[in-house]
Amino acid sequence: MKLSKEMAKLAIKALEDKKAEEIRVIDISNVSVIADYFIIAHGTNRNQVQAMVDNVDETLGRAGYGTPKVEGYDTGNWALMDYKDIIVHVFDQENRTFYNLERIWRDGKQVSVDQLD
Repeated sequence: MKLSKEMAKLAIKALEDKKAEEIRVIDISNVSVIADYFIIAHGTNRNQVQAMVDNVDETLGRAGYGTPKVEGYDTGNWALMDYKDIIVHVFDQENRTFYNLERIWRDGKQVSVDQLD
């Protein structure tokens, strides 16, 4: 879990650097085996969404966490980055509202960025 916390903090910083909006972290380690954390954020347009994904990829890659499986990047309205221990979801605002992952994963525990320290 320590490794996934470090990855999550780096991903959050990378998202913040690209002005991500409403970053949420959900600890799903007790409700699913697919990952420890979901990180959810949105941007205001396609270019910002793609820039956020690119920055997370570059930041975690430089830290040695490898290449994620990425889905949805080309559309620019939703992208999923699967690092196994963490999964980063980056949406445009409309799709974030539509998919409402926070509701779907409400059995997980929402944590603040400070709680990752």
